[in-house]
Amino acid sequence: MSDHLHSPPAKPLALSELFCSLQGESTWAGLPCVFVRLAGCNLRCRWCDTRHGYDIVMHRTPEQIIELVRQWEPVRLVEITGGEPLLQSGVIDLMNRLLAADYTVLLETNGSLPLDAVPDGVVRICDVKCPGSGEEDSFLDANLEALRPSRDQLKFVLANRDDYLFARRFIQRAPDGLECLFSPVHGLLEPSALADWIVEDRLPVRLQLQLHKLIWGADARGV
Repeated sequence: MSDHLHSPPAKPLALSELFCSLQGESTWAGLPCVFVRLAGCNLRCRWCDTRHGYDIVMHRTPEQIIELVRQWEPVRLVEITGGEPLLQSGVIDLMNRLLAADYTVLLETNGSLPLDAVPDGVVRICDVKCPGSGEEDSFLDANLEALRPSRDQLKFVLANRDDYLFARRFIQRAPDGLECLFSPVHGLLEPSALADWIVEDRLPVRLQLQLHKLIWGADARGV
């Protein structure tokens, strides 16, 4: 008898939403992407713009999620986000299955949980929380060693000058060649101010704006 007949059924994952849009952030910005937003988060950032990600809307197994993702083919880029996706152990199985199905998989995580179990083929995008978020002590320093230059990314969402200074110090500890992204909190920090600071300090970072908010508005859902 085949081994898979003895395997336990895949555990359903708690989802907040699943949709196709343009990738609005990271170095993948502008590309069509399917977003799998898992429900639940262990942090409560003051400026969080995805509070709906705390709530469970549906439960689906990894196989069911992949079937939903397939409806948007030929899009082959998938981002698993939240909330905080690593809170659910079944996300590892989902990522492995997506990779096996030849999808490019991005994982957006707040960096507060270990990255050790994340499959090698997944692009890790760690959203480091700055003081303005109220969660600046949440990042696991050991995760810096799990990030791979020229592949993974550190993301900082900045609400003010203090956040910028925090991020500037933080990237000094990052591995050489790791992509670092600085983004202003929409409506709190003027992009021009952040741009001026980056240029003044000659920082080796990429300024990014939330493309989806510029196109569809700050309060739009499912984009």
